[in-house]
Amino acid sequence: MTKKKITHKKVLPKKDTKKSASFKFEYAESLESTKILQIEKSYDLFINGKFITPKSGKYFESINPSNGTVLTHLSEANEKDVDSAVQSAQRAYDNVWSKMSGSQRGRFLYRIARILQERAREFAVLETLDGGKPIKESRDVDIPLAAAHFFYYAGWADKLNYICPPLKSPQSLGVVAAIIPWNFPLLMAAWKIAPALAAGNTVVLKPAEQTSLTALLLAQVFQEAELPEGVVNIVTGAGSTGAALVAHPLTKKIAFTGSTDIGKKIASVVATTDKKLTLELGGKSAQIIFEDAAIDQAVEGIVQGIFFNQGHVCCAGSRLLVEESISDLVIRKLKKRMESIRVGNPLDKNTDIGAINSKEQLEKIQSLVALGKKEGAKYFETSCSLPSKGFYHRPCIFTHTSVNMSINQVEIFGPVLSIQSFRTPDEAIKKANDTPYGLAAGIWSEKSSKIHNTSRQLKAGVIWCNTYNKFDPCSPFGGYKESGYGREGGILGLLPYLNFKDTV
Repeated sequence: MTKKKITHKKVLPKKDTKKSASFKFEYAESLESTKILQIEKSYDLFINGKFITPKSGKYFESINPSNGTVLTHLSEANEKDVDSAVQSAQRAYDNVWSKMSGSQRGRFLYRIARILQERAREFAVLETLDGGKPIKESRDVDIPLAAAHFFYYAGWADKLNYICPPLKSPQSLGVVAAIIPWNFPLLMAAWKIAPALAAGNTVVLKPAEQTSLTALLLAQVFQEAELPEGVVNIVTGAGSTGAALVAHPLTKKIAFTGSTDIGKKIASVVATTDKKLTLELGGKSAQIIFEDAAIDQAVEGIVQGIFFNQGHVCCAGSRLLVEESISDLVIRKLKKRMESIRVGNPLDKNTDIGAINSKEQLEKIQSLVALGKKEGAKYFETSCSLPSKGFYHRPCIFTHTSVNMSINQVEIFGPVLSIQSFRTPDEAIKKANDTPYGLAAGIWSEKSSKIHNTSRQLKAGVIWCNTYNKFDPCSPFGGYKESGYGREGGILGLLPYLNFKDTV
């Protein structure tokens, strides 16, 4: 298959090489320099420290969502490929990684983190090209946070005894199967790989088929850091690749982030085994604004909560609950603020909302928006123009909604906000909890007593107060109900990667 031409403002001549194509993307405004980003025509699997061709012999297209063209081709791993990756991880665990001291493992994690920082610009551009998110988010959020997670867990690698229950000693599990989504590819890889390695396990990572490129670039970082062969393996492919990884008899822990439907299927498979499982699934998180809140600050929090990363965020504040006395004011200010949101080329540093990740996801968003209109909600979208190519959706809100409407119950995973009003704190809490999910929530108030009373009654794993979407490697993240179970980040993020053995 031939690679289609990718056009941008400036294009450098291709290098004289049969295997790779080189493109110069004009992102001087976003990164204050220009850099040549090399994208291979195709990518192989990363197994036992090397890139190898898939036994399946099959490759599939990876699409640039900002213009709909083909970026590259990725390997489609079958069961034999997955078995090779798991066997490689098992050998590395038995012969090398489990025999290392925690301080030795920590040094490798530190090395990975430093190289990530050094290559941050390269990773930021690739993340934006592959996933469609604005370059300023890739540059300022995704890549720094990914490096921070490796730094954080590097520090824990030789201190595992400090998190043990009394009279227990920590024991690594073996091979971890990590399956990650398309919305934060590099960051989700770091969330799973860093604690797994710090705890003494080896990993087979399956990135989302839509956004595998930064995971494969991370494989080069592992090589540069001289991570022992087989400690981390990366297999690309669709759902069948992930299913083979979950079912493999040598995987001892499944770490999954993705949709609730797939999470339930994985849980049913794992239920008949002794594998450990953590699930970080969907959300329909509420932001509650009380009348005593700082309104302008809250409006900014609303915008960040739902429109960050095109709304492709599991904990997105996709439901807004506003106290009735200020509802008209908040909506008026929100509409005005939305008109200043810039939608367009993700590589432009001025872009606020980039491309929807895929054509399929755009069609899902459009169908749910149409359903919201059909159910009687009042619709508003910004008047901004959209690029003629690629997958884009204007930021939009629904008012005059009710709890049972689909747009208040179904995870849309796009730049779509539904708004309800309330009269009392009890009504706000009841509406916020009236969802099958329980991942996150936001509270906006100047009264600390109101914040604490409300947060205690919300059924959500993460609650932000007078801010939203703030993350730190030290803080655990996870939810209740259909948002999954287990935590990632912080000390609690290490526990699922360990067993504890009696020392009495």
